[in-house]
Amino acid sequence: MKSKNTYTISELAKEFNISTRTIRYYEELGFFRPMRSEGGQRIFTNKERARLKLIFRGKKYGFSLEEIREMIQLFDIDPSGKKQLERTIAYGREKVKEVTTRIDELVFMRKEMEKLLADFEKQLKTLEKEGSSD
Repeated sequence: MKSKNTYTISELAKEFNISTRTIRYYEELGFFRPMRSEGGQRIFTNKERARLKLIFRGKKYGFSLEEIREMIQLFDIDPSGKKQLERTIAYGREKVKEVTTRIDELVFMRKEMEKLLADFEKQLKTLEKEGSSD
């Protein structure tokens, strides 16, 4: 199946399940500059579509819009993709560290909560025994 070469803002919004305003916002931030028809309608290419995919993937993994912009713009500077990959790897390693730290914090919190729950259950059983002996 052959992919399309151009898209309207409505088609991309529908594909990504987002509003057209969201796409215009990313345009305002400088992530892409779509061509315009004679009537002024935005015409998006596969390049802009790919950039939207990268934006949403980056957001999914917790990257800031500034980090995402930097990674995307590096490809414009170095079409080989080497600089983009190097920066993406560096940012990725930072995110993995952040996720690992958060997981460790959550595991610790779960253990504390489990201990508290066990203590509360023990207290409840004690109270129930005292109440039944009255």
